Amino acid sequence: MQHGRGRPGPLELQASVTVNRSPEDVYAFWRSLENLPRFMLHLQTVEDLGGGRSRWRANAPLRRRSVGWEAEITSEEPGRRLAWKSLPGADVDNAGTVHFGPTPDGRGTEVKVVLHYDVPGGRVGRAVARLLGENPVQQVRDDLRRFKQVMETGDVVRTEALPEGTDARHQVLQRPGRALKGGVR
Repeated sequence: MQHGRGRPGPLELQASVTVNRSPEDVYAFWRSLENLPRFMLHLQTVEDLGGGRSRWRANAPLRRRSVGWEAEITSEEPGRRLAWKSLPGADVDNAGTVHFGPTPDGRGTEVKVVLHYDVPGGRVGRAVARLLGENPVQQVRDDLRRFKQVMETGDVVRTEALPEGTDARHQVLQRPGRALKGGVR
């Protein structure tokens, strides 16, 4: 990856989740790149351009604007591994790998994501994003939690207490829970 002047270099993030589906099913869902915005809240769109290339549009830190890039798949082992990198001219230089492996009992899949990217705004952008509740590590963990829900239930689960989900930026707007008159419904 190339880094612009004054940029701190790539941020590396790692997270994992266990999904109660086969590695082949989990891989196939992830490999269909248009599915990614279903559980990655920062993504607006992902368009498969064919030939292992794709076009991505995402919310920029602080939700002020969007960023975009094209990427190419650099390595793939169906049911086991998928790796990519952004192409020159990307608003956000990034690369990553997703590993899909069977659980020890063979009844599910361990999904491990490793991402490398340059944070827009460098150290200042990273610090401001954290202050506003946009911690990149937590975002990846939240994305994987939602991925697990989509794979196991078909949708992202929401509760009456958190109708907008567990995304921190929406929780500020939600009303706190309170006891019902007359006890439990």
